[in-house]
Amino acid sequence: MKIKTINTTLPRPGLTFYAIAIVIGFLTGALGASFHQLVEYSTLWSQHLPKVLGLKGLPLYIAMAVFSAALICFGVALVRVFAPEAGGSGVQEIEGAMVGKRLIRWKRIIPIKFIGGFTVLTGGLIGGREGPTIHMGASIAKGISDRFSFTLAEKRSLWGAGGAAGLASAFNAPLASIIFVLEEARNDFPYTMRNYAAVVLACGCSAIATGLISGVRPFMAMSATAMPLEFLPVFVVLGVLFGVLGVAFNFGLMRALEWAQKIGLRFSPYLVPALLGCVLGPLLVSLPEAAGGGERFVVAVVKNPLPIALLGLVALLRFFGTMASYSTGAPSGIFAPILSLATTVAVLFAGVLEWFVDMPTDATVAIAVAGMAALFASTVRAPLVGMVLVAELTGTYALALPVLIASITSSLVAELLGGRPIYEVLLERTINLNIAGLNDKPK
Repeated sequence: MKIKTINTTLPRPGLTFYAIAIVIGFLTGALGASFHQLVEYSTLWSQHLPKVLGLKGLPLYIAMAVFSAALICFGVALVRVFAPEAGGSGVQEIEGAMVGKRLIRWKRIIPIKFIGGFTVLTGGLIGGREGPTIHMGASIAKGISDRFSFTLAEKRSLWGAGGAAGLASAFNAPLASIIFVLEEARNDFPYTMRNYAAVVLACGCSAIATGLISGVRPFMAMSATAMPLEFLPVFVVLGVLFGVLGVAFNFGLMRALEWAQKIGLRFSPYLVPALLGCVLGPLLVSLPEAAGGGERFVVAVVKNPLPIALLGLVALLRFFGTMASYSTGAPSGIFAPILSLATTVAVLFAGVLEWFVDMPTDATVAIAVAGMAALFASTVRAPLVGMVLVAELTGTYALALPVLIASITSSLVAELLGGRPIYEVLLERTINLNIAGLNDKPK
């Protein structure tokens, strides 16, 4: 009797899916790196604008106020007229799209995020370039995936891969971007090994494209040696400090959005952006440390710390400036402001600590790097992403243990205080505003 055999060979995954992930990664990396380079050049130019104008004193401050207010208002107008969902960070929009609660209108998002993000960041807005690149990456993925007969879960995974590739391009941090999908988007990403492989491919290719345009050196390169074991309790204290600060940051951001909305409904949606521009413009020339995303400032303040009083002033300005900047609805992210605020507070903490204890070599660098990861952990509630992100950004892999201690402590403190992940709260707010008819309704 002939025995019938059963074929147990698994079907070979379609290579088209992986090829599309690779294309998405390269395109996102190229676009994100180009955006980054353009913003770098424009922000440097805006700080040299006084020489171009040939003004000093009060006329200069008035000119800079008008300059920043005009650029920020223009960026906000682009968002309000053409793509309201392009305002702020793109992370919550992508997470919402992956669960079917938001739409990615890619034909609008890509130009509005690029032009609007470039405009407001040139004007000194305290925002991050990762917001536009993440949203543009997901939009590239949406535009390409719609041309293929993938399943809905596969398409949504490609959107997540595009967003992660955008983060990889913004900070040249592919590993953190891959982990971001697992940790931050764990409840939204349609996880299978095949879908996750697409994320890895997209982030890797994005990093290659970014490296070809911007170079492969860490964007915030620092150097530090390992901390002695007896100094590690300091990072527990640091974690507690940033756990509290993270909860306050999230609370302040949500209240600022509420106040800006009320002001916009009662007066004009351009009143807050205009007033903010009038403050940030003069700061671009009088105290540039307090304006902009702060990427360059992070490295500079760690190498050459400012006086304690000035650090305190910059910390306050960056905290409240971030609240005001995000509340305008301009297309920008909060990663870079979080990192620069954390660095300012951490260097301030190190300066005060130095009065009481003997500091080991590179202690200020270690405290700054751990502070960045700790504030990221308490606000975004993704401690592993924060740890890997700052390691890739700064290249300080020797500080893994202090960073781990500060990040976990910060996350636990935020949990005990009842803090919630900022993007989860932002997505809930967007959906509730849609239900109430106070926000955009994607078509």
